[in-house]
Amino acid sequence: MLLLAVIFGFWYWGSPKFTQVGYAPVQPIDYSHRLHVSELGIDCQFCHTSVWESARAGIPSTETCMTCHVQIATDSEKLQPLRDSWDTGNPVEWVHIHKLAGFAYFNHSAHVNVGVGCATCHGRVDRMEVVMQAEPLSMGWCLDCHNNPAPYLRPVEEVTNMAWEPEENHFEFAQMVISKKNIAPPIYCNACHR
Repeated sequence: MLLLAVIFGFWYWGSPKFTQVGYAPVQPIDYSHRLHVSELGIDCQFCHTSVWESARAGIPSTETCMTCHVQIATDSEKLQPLRDSWDTGNPVEWVHIHKLAGFAYFNHSAHVNVGVGCATCHGRVDRMEVVMQAEPLSMGWCLDCHNNPAPYLRPVEEVTNMAWEPEENHFEFAQMVISKKNIAPPIYCNACHR
């Protein structure tokens, strides 16, 4: 019986249902990251403006979207919710995709400022027509990186480059960054559970 409980536990807590891998909710506006990021070349931080200074990356405001859409696709039926938001002042109610448990703390700025790329946690968003959760964002998944951050580090100027690939000397580069920036990711409980 204990063996069945253990098997069930691993099956359930390791399944996409629990980890939300593949979660891709319907958004109020049919927004293509593939079009905006890959084809148009809009950088992550244009829309997610607080990623460098804040725990949260930020969700784009109507004003951010209207920077372009006041002139582009002004008659698109798909963008009517955006125009309604612009006219009323009520924000677009985007559905949050990458959610951590309420008892877990995560700081975007602490990660991107040392060279952890957006694609590390969010996947190749530039290839996603509909954004989905690509990684489990589980405690074990986070601890894998905290125990060995070297493979996940890149030059800070490449953090938002979805297509970045490590060079042959990546291990030496990562060790230099770890030493220079004194990177010692915490693995004690209250680092994330506050």
